[in-house]
Amino acid sequence: MKAAVFHGRRDVRIEDVPEPADPASDEVVLEVLRAAICGTDASEWDHGPILCRPGVVLGHEFVGRVAAVGADVEVVRVGDRVVSGAGIACGRCAWCRAGRTNLCADYRTLGFQVDGGLAEYVTSPASICREVPDRVDDDAAAMTQPLAVALHALSRVGLQRHESVAVVGVGGIGSFIVAGAVHRAVDGRVVAVDIDSQRLATAAALGANEVVDASGRDLGELLLELTDGLGFDVVIEATGTAHAPAAAIRGARRGARVLLVGLHGAPCELELTPMILREVDVLTTVAHICDTDIPAALALLAESSVASVTAGPRIPLDELVAEGLRPLADRRATRKILVAPR
Repeated sequence: MKAAVFHGRRDVRIEDVPEPADPASDEVVLEVLRAAICGTDASEWDHGPILCRPGVVLGHEFVGRVAAVGADVEVVRVGDRVVSGAGIACGRCAWCRAGRTNLCADYRTLGFQVDGGLAEYVTSPASICREVPDRVDDDAAAMTQPLAVALHALSRVGLQRHESVAVVGVGGIGSFIVAGAVHRAVDGRVVAVDIDSQRLATAAALGANEVVDASGRDLGELLLELTDGLGFDVVIEATGTAHAPAAAIRGARRGARVLLVGLHGAPCELELTPMILREVDVLTTVAHICDTDIPAALALLAESSVASVTAGPRIPLDELVAEGLRPLADRRATRKILVAPR
């Protein structure tokens, strides 16, 4: 079968590899119907390996049809259309027992450390697969995993229906956070902040109450200006730029929450005393929890236009590097790139 194999920096090859073996007792083999790629995939190609194990098949965002099931699998059947949560937890460590499977002591991810779904077939634990509703098509279903990451972020910050929230950086995950915030803060105010007009247009189409171009502006001052000097109830920083965490904290009101989503390649300096005196909570987020966030993402995809608004080009697997990873790494892609493995 064809698969996108990661060999190292700037070295992803579409190769013929063996099809998966018969699944273990708790596994399923999926025929991949559609996959998607994100900034993490592009980062691995551009300057990895960071998370990826060389020789791994890429792909942690995908939907497939069950082609084979292990002897003990009862949650899905051959022929079912399912999404995989991609994150594999041990189920035994302290974090798993507490329900925080995304923090598992032995956490692994399909497409990074285990062969993933940028291929014609993929093996996944059955426990992280969820059936896709008929009204969610393959293109939309391929976005389930990143949308689940966004919804987990909103759960971490506890966004309430009446609150004001600023989402700083509305690219890949940021746009999905906007979609989730609009759905959750139905009586509040959702403001999208970016420097890219196309990303802001997408945020507006997703229902943001306001979109703001921060080009040439001091971000902290801008956030205060947008709230008459009071600051937002919630500020979500999804850019990963060095200055943004401090600006997000500055733009938060007394007693507010700031959520850091963007990853940073170097340490950031924060002035702690003003944050302490205003009781500003700073939270972080990573990945998602399959049992709660995957069903929530599927439900949102079924009842909203988030997929049609964010969907970008659909490319063949053979063009993954030229039409997918390279445009993402060069920041030329403004919408979700989908991949057809056949």
